[in-house]
Amino acid sequence: MTSLSEPAATSVLRHKTAIRRTSFSRPIKCLLRDGLLAASDALFDYGCGHGQDLALLGDLGIACRGWDPVYRPDAARVPADVVNLGYVINVIEEPHERTETLRRAWEMSRRLLVVAAQTEFAAPAKELSAFSDGVLTSRGTFQKYYTQAELRGYLEATLGATAIPAAPGIFYLFKCEENGHEFLANRFRRQAPVPPKRLSEVLFEQNQDILAPFMEALSLLGRIPGPEELSETSAIVERLGSLKRAFALVRRVTDEGTWKEIARRRNEDLLVYLALARFRRRPSFSKLPARTQRDVKAFFGSYNRSCSEADALLFRAGDATAIDEACQRSPVGVLRENALLLRKDTLHELDPLLRVYEGCARALLGDVEDANVVKLHRYSGKVSYLVYDDLDDGRQPTLRLRIKVSLRTLGIDVYRHSSPQPAPPA
Repeated sequence: MTSLSEPAATSVLRHKTAIRRTSFSRPIKCLLRDGLLAASDALFDYGCGHGQDLALLGDLGIACRGWDPVYRPDAARVPADVVNLGYVINVIEEPHERTETLRRAWEMSRRLLVVAAQTEFAAPAKELSAFSDGVLTSRGTFQKYYTQAELRGYLEATLGATAIPAAPGIFYLFKCEENGHEFLANRFRRQAPVPPKRLSEVLFEQNQDILAPFMEALSLLGRIPGPEELSETSAIVERLGSLKRAFALVRRVTDEGTWKEIARRRNEDLLVYLALARFRRRPSFSKLPARTQRDVKAFFGSYNRSCSEADALLFRAGDATAIDEACQRSPVGVLRENALLLRKDTLHELDPLLRVYEGCARALLGDVEDANVVKLHRYSGKVSYLVYDDLDDGRQPTLRLRIKVSLRTLGIDVYRHSSPQPAPPA
């Protein structure tokens, strides 16, 4: 990607920083993965380089425009719902210009700014020439390699907004604080199937048109929805008297225990979110999304009580004995001498304490692309993310990358591997 403007009287060759790709860039992949970019959104790619992201997004039906000082210098820089500043600030050698570029991208974003920059993980092993506050590469381009903490601190200090890690070197900054909290709450909300109907009842059969979406809402929320959360509310009240009566009818024709289990899981999801919100800066009750406010009232009665329980859970995440005991009773993963190894796609089945334990690491690092195994260290306060090649094709897998996060020192270590490793748990 290229930057705000071409440098004057300098040996830095900014135009060489734009690369050609055949797939989406990492920040765009993150937006699509996390459901933050839909067909109804408009995206602006600030520093779009050759414009591959624009072409690929256009194929998905997403309205997008872009600007680049070398490849699209005459394009208008216009506001958009989502602005992508992907690998731009790390190639600007002048700190003031770098900051102005960041601020301009923030001003253009109506809902969300995603910022990506090169991290120290990507720095080449060979020694490079120091230049400004970064280095000059062999191609004559400038690079500033950030640590994860340094990049987040720079973004937050410059823009006065919370930077949420999406992946190493990639952060989301929401214009509305409530949208950021809603994104984090949804990150820890698990999916649950709608319980099947157990027996036939005339009243239920006569009202399936409104009870089917009602049951879907109950399954999603784990509680009776508010009027704004279910468009069929008026029809349900008119036909059945109230949402409580409708729920009583639903419980009669389904397995009531399943609804209790869904409510329990939603309670845990909320507790995990609130515990991890304290890890950064927990919002006041009025700043929570409306759905989360209803969750708090339904599951805990008051915000103070929910926060007290969340604080207790977060505190226990720092207790090595509690972590060890939770690892020993985990329903998923394989217990090793010093750690619990599990597939990444089974994280949602962990005990709430271990979900918070792993969530603290993700709050520092973001989601590690291609990581398929997670190692929860039982005693040392560390979480490792492992990237295996050939994990599911029957061959001996090869551990390619291991990133270890220390929750006690907030340090992040990266190890690259090439030799075959023992197969992780199935």
